[in-house]
Amino acid sequence: MLDRLPSRTLKALLLGAALALGPLGTALAQTTLRVTTIPEEAATEQVRKFTPLAQYLEKKLGMKVEFTPVSDYPAAVEALVNKKVELVWFGGFTHVQAQIRSGGKIIPIAQRVEDTKFTSVFIAKTDSGIKTLADLKGKQVSFGSQSSTSGHLMPRSNLLAAGLDPERDFKRIAYSGAHDATIASVVSGKVDAAALDVTVWKKFVAEGKVDTQAVNVFFTTPPFFNYNWSVHADLPAELREKIKAALLALDDSTPEGAEILKLNRASRYIETKPENYKGLEAAGRSAGLL
Repeated sequence: MLDRLPSRTLKALLLGAALALGPLGTALAQTTLRVTTIPEEAATEQVRKFTPLAQYLEKKLGMKVEFTPVSDYPAAVEALVNKKVELVWFGGFTHVQAQIRSGGKIIPIAQRVEDTKFTSVFIAKTDSGIKTLADLKGKQVSFGSQSSTSGHLMPRSNLLAAGLDPERDFKRIAYSGAHDATIASVVSGKVDAAALDVTVWKKFVAEGKVDTQAVNVFFTTPPFFNYNWSVHADLPAELREKIKAALLALDDSTPEGAEILKLNRASRYIETKPENYKGLEAAGRSAGLL
C-alpha cells in the first residue's frame, strides 16, 4: 500500500514516524547502564566494592546497571572512549588519558571529598635504612600500574622534583599493576620500596593486613586532585544528570549510603570539573608519560 503513495507523502510519513518514535527509540536503546573501574585492586575486591553502588543506581535510575571489572587501566580508558560502557571510576591520570584519546569527549561528574586533596605514600621495611627519597638510589622500587595517578604519575613527579630519575637511579623498576599487589611486593621483599594510593594503605593498616612495625610510610607527597566518576559526552544529558544526582545524594546517615560510602572509602561525593585535572595533565607531560 505504501508503494502507491506519492514519494513526497511517503517521506513525510516516514519522517513523522521517526520523530514520534525518537524518544521511545532512545529509551529502548538505553535500558542498561554499563559500569567499570580502573583495577586499582583485585577483581574480587572491585566487585565487592561496587556491587552495592550498582544496586543503588538501579533503584535511582530505574534501569538495569551492570558492573564488569576490566583487566588493566588502559582497558578502562578504551571502554569509555569506545562507548563500551557508560560510567567509569577513573584515577585522575586515566581520566586525562581518556580525555586525550577521545578528543575531549569525557566528562567528569563526581569525585569524593577525599579526591580534592589526595596523596601518595612511599613505603619500605622499617629496618631497610630507607628514610628519604634520596635513599632510594640504587634500590629496587615498585609502582602500581603505569597509568595510575597515585601509584605512578605523582610518585614519579615527586622523585623527579627530588632529582631522582627512576630509569637512571634505581637498580630495578617494577610495576605491580594494583595497589594491594604493591604492598605485597614490599612485605615479601621482592622490592625495597614502593609507592601507592594513601587510602589503600590506610585500609590495609585499619584491617590489620600489614604490620606497620615491619613496613611503614617514609614519604608522603603534597596533595593533588585524583579519582572521579566520568561519562562520555554522547551519553544523554538527562541520564548524566540523574547519575550525578544519585551519587551526590549518597548520605552516610542511611544504612545503604553508609555501606556504599565506606566501601568506596568516601565521606561523600561532590561535583567535579575538567579544570581540576589540568595539573595532572601537566605533570604527565612533564614526566614524559603523555
